[in-house]
Amino acid sequence: GVSKFVLKLRLCKDEQKSEIFCSSLCHPWAELTFCPAADGTMRPPQKCGKNIEKNGEITSGPSDVVSKRSVRDLAANRHVVIGGLLIYLAIAKDMEPSLLLPIGFGAILMNLPGADLEILHLLYEKGIANELFPLILFIGIGAMIDFGPLLSNPKLMIFGAAAQFGIFFTFFVASLCGFDIRDSASIAIIGAADGPTSIVVANALQSGYIGAITVAAYSYMALVPIVQPPVIRLLTTKKERLIRMPYEPKQISKTTRILFPIVITIITGIFAPKAVALVGFLMFGNLIRECGVLERLSKTAQNELANLITIFLGISIAFNMHAVQFLKPQTLLIMGLGLVAFIFDTAGGVLVAKFLNLFLPKGRKINPMIGAAGISAFPMSSRVIHKMGLKEDPQNFLLMHTVGVNVSGQIASVIAGGLIMSLVYTIG
Repeated sequence: GVSKFVLKLRLCKDEQKSEIFCSSLCHPWAELTFCPAADGTMRPPQKCGKNIEKNGEITSGPSDVVSKRSVRDLAANRHVVIGGLLIYLAIAKDMEPSLLLPIGFGAILMNLPGADLEILHLLYEKGIANELFPLILFIGIGAMIDFGPLLSNPKLMIFGAAAQFGIFFTFFVASLCGFDIRDSASIAIIGAADGPTSIVVANALQSGYIGAITVAAYSYMALVPIVQPPVIRLLTTKKERLIRMPYEPKQISKTTRILFPIVITIITGIFAPKAVALVGFLMFGNLIRECGVLERLSKTAQNELANLITIFLGISIAFNMHAVQFLKPQTLLIMGLGLVAFIFDTAGGVLVAKFLNLFLPKGRKINPMIGAAGISAFPMSSRVIHKMGLKEDPQNFLLMHTVGVNVSGQIASVIAGGLIMSLVYTIG
């Protein structure tokens, strides 16, 4: 049932035995062992009577290989169930359906015995391995973002930066858990709650857990309404949640809107060159939106381009979701560490707002809840926190403040991704 394979010959002088391995696109665990006969020919083990050496274990013959293959098939079947679960969450629970549905279906495809899926391999190599799909998607995301609320109140960028604390905290925690430095950095970026950034960082650092990291990143984006409110309530008092912040809209000139993406790209290139591709594509999309002369391209980037790339991105990611690669204890640990990063990102933004309130006069206090919007889950986080404010006080409208913090978090998370890549390259 192997559709495409590569044969590798391994010689073992000590035991006078040679082994040939069959490396398959769909079944990397397939393996055949041949033994040298007296006449110099290579014969299967059942003809020469020698035992099979498989992954350092001496087995009694082909029957043991068959039994191990059955175990692998069972693991693949469990992975088909995981794919079905992702599809269920996408449809029934409306959890990031645009990504979880194609990822789930792709996971099923990748674990069907004997399936010829060279097309998925091609999509992965041409779209994910070279980071093309995530970067193009950033053009669409940039075209969707209005930086007006941030430009009206630039100090909100403080909270976007503060809400990246969980990334660096989880980087060290993952290292303590036994992951190497590249995998630790890739896992930590889950806390950005930004799927494309997670894919780019994990791919650039050649992490062996890109499938689990991607699923975790998009899952936690969808779980913002569940994860963030308890953390915010734990860290704030009723009095703090009732703080009102009147919104004073300011007229932002067209020149400022046009210069903003250009200046941000230049600054990023100077201080975080590893992030310049991510930030550059994001800001290019925003420049298309704000220039005023490319309305048709702006709408295309926001809709057709973003939707098409999202489809290809989701199903291509599934190429890394082989049962033997995904169903490991480390996968659950990665999901847990991603949650840690997400929680500490949320806490970082809230605690910085509380700290600033110690120095602000009465009447100028900041509602600490808006600091939690500094994660990159745009615009979901801003809406969740706005609703929390309305629940505490129906007359407390925080939406424009949370949107400003949220878009600053979009920029900050991308820059954090570049910084953590630079840190990894510097260390080792």
